[in-house]
Amino acid sequence: MKISTIGLDIAKNVFQVHGVDEAGEVVVRKQLRRSRVLAFFEKQPPCLVGIEACGTSHHWSRELQALGHEVRLMPAGYVKAYVKRNKNDAADAEAICEAVTRPTMRFVATKTKEQQSVLMLHKTRQLLVRQRTMLGNAIRGHMAEFGITARRGREGLGKLLAIAHDQDDEQVPSFARQALIALAGQYQAVQAEIVALERPLHAWHRSNETSRRLAEIPGVGPLVATALTASVTDPTAFSSGRSLAAWIGLVPKEVSTGGKSRLGPISKQGNRYLRWMLVTGAMAVIRYAKKTGFKKRPWLARLVEHRPIKLAAVALANKIARIAWVIMARGERYKEPVVLAT
Repeated sequence: MKISTIGLDIAKNVFQVHGVDEAGEVVVRKQLRRSRVLAFFEKQPPCLVGIEACGTSHHWSRELQALGHEVRLMPAGYVKAYVKRNKNDAADAEAICEAVTRPTMRFVATKTKEQQSVLMLHKTRQLLVRQRTMLGNAIRGHMAEFGITARRGREGLGKLLAIAHDQDDEQVPSFARQALIALAGQYQAVQAEIVALERPLHAWHRSNETSRRLAEIPGVGPLVATALTASVTDPTAFSSGRSLAAWIGLVPKEVSTGGKSRLGPISKQGNRYLRWMLVTGAMAVIRYAKKTGFKKRPWLARLVEHRPIKLAAVALANKIARIAWVIMARGERYKEPVVLAT
């Protein structure tokens, strides 16, 4: 019996396979060790393979596509509804096999090695930035115990580091100074690693035409542009800019019933990192507009006047995401809005 569809539940060592024919009858249901997965699929005729979009899924998708199979990745949350009873590998593989054939299922585009490498740089940088913040807060907290404080920001922290390294400063006891110097060394090492990781990101940004066009949008710099370019494999998979904004999690959460529409705060679903980056960029645009004026964005001026600034930043981030979709999907360039006559 010829297998037409396979549900593959991937894991670290033991994989579960559930294969059916065109009539939906089960043909194969078995476990495979990691070393036997490719050998098994090499023997199978080209078929549809469904995999949950999780760790290592893009790697296996590329490997199986190289063998001639059609691979579709699906969000794990959308597959969960097809699990009939108990949670186990066999039930998961069966649910994947059924979900991949649904006409309304949404799929995740397979990322290339280059895209995954760029995203790895972003994730590693984000981890180091969090560690830098932790170290900075630790230094501030410890020095505050001796009555030594400084203004917010890197400039203030730099003054605290100078005091910690000053052996002649009697405000800090010797034992405490030893601990602070250790923290300061870690802080400076992490800062150097962050700078080193940003260099290849900027180099990739300069070499990628889509990323350069995205960076022309106000509030989108090289970091945001490279993250968008590497995360959105196929922009045409989204029907509109709003779909991209919804995927990032920048649209209101809807709870409607009985003909009554209720919209709440943003859903916060989707890509948390992109959402954070876009909102941060939007805040930078708003701060700059407060100094220079809102002539090009009167709608933003009205929003900032009557709503909290963070709400306005989310609205602007939503708009930036929609503009980014147009640039990526249609190959256009950013155009500044026309200044209205007053």
